[in-house]
Amino acid sequence: MPDTAHPVRAIAFVDGVLQLLDQRALPAAEQWVACRTADEAADAIRAMVVRGAPAIGIAAAYGLAMAAAAGTDREVAAQRLAAARPTAVNLHWALARLQALGDVPADRLTEEARAIHAEDLLQNQRMAEHGATLLGRDARVLTHCNTGALATGGHGTALGVIRTAWGAGQLSAVYHTETRPWLQGARLTAWELASDGIPATMIADAACGQLMASGALDWVIVGADRVAANGDTANKIGTLTLAACARAFGVKVMVVAPSGTVDADCADGHAIPIEERDGEELCSIAGKRIAPEGTRVWNPVFDVTPAPMIDAFVCERGVCRPCQGEAPADLLR
Repeated sequence: MPDTAHPVRAIAFVDGVLQLLDQRALPAAEQWVACRTADEAADAIRAMVVRGAPAIGIAAAYGLAMAAAAGTDREVAAQRLAAARPTAVNLHWALARLQALGDVPADRLTEEARAIHAEDLLQNQRMAEHGATLLGRDARVLTHCNTGALATGGHGTALGVIRTAWGAGQLSAVYHTETRPWLQGARLTAWELASDGIPATMIADAACGQLMASGALDWVIVGADRVAANGDTANKIGTLTLAACARAFGVKVMVVAPSGTVDADCADGHAIPIEERDGEELCSIAGKRIAPEGTRVWNPVFDVTPAPMIDAFVCERGVCRPCQGEAPADLLR
């Protein structure tokens, strides 16, 4: 079993087996799921054993490498992995990067998957430095969902900025949402912040407007699952609500994501596919049903925040300001 005492690591590839920290079980238990085939990796991604756009991409890359090692059809494996979660572009980016190598030995694909994993950690650290410089001193920040080491190769995107800024003494208050329906904020972000000794306050998703109206917040800092060329950003459902409230009350919005999250072929947010999941996810909590049988449910798990509502987009290559017409795709050139 991989050692995740410090720092937190959610993914390991040991002796040809993909090991995933089961994020469905946290914080009650730290359990690992072993994936030995591409199909098992795809099932784990779909079932939310591993989540977070960068982490999904890393897991998919290892999945394709396992398919090659087993001698199974690489194209079929790539299609199954890509279908596991349609919105997160990192998954498709990572698979495309391995497929671009052509018909190379399986060891070469494993090497490339390991490179993607290592590069993500370095990218997170660079993003954290860029993002922290925007905050100034005594900043009060709110984050949504989980964008930390659990969702990436390590350190995190939005939560990575918070980690770095806290370490530099820049923050006076940290808030995070509960993040329904999977409660990634209550279960995962709270766990990561507590592990780092960062004091934080959790709010209900619907309390964001009141928090901002009270004048208690300076920045909303979130990750992304896909960023269109113009800066429109798909992220966990509820991000659009946060951004709208932030615009109303003078709070700034920062999106933090690696360059692989920018889909330069996607002109704007209208072209981003939005995943919808089983309505039972909203009708139950921890296996206990909370809604009457037969309740009709609409369960999109992402929304799209328009670029004009985003004050800063941060990736490892630098910072741009979508609200001023600067395009994230320009950072890729």
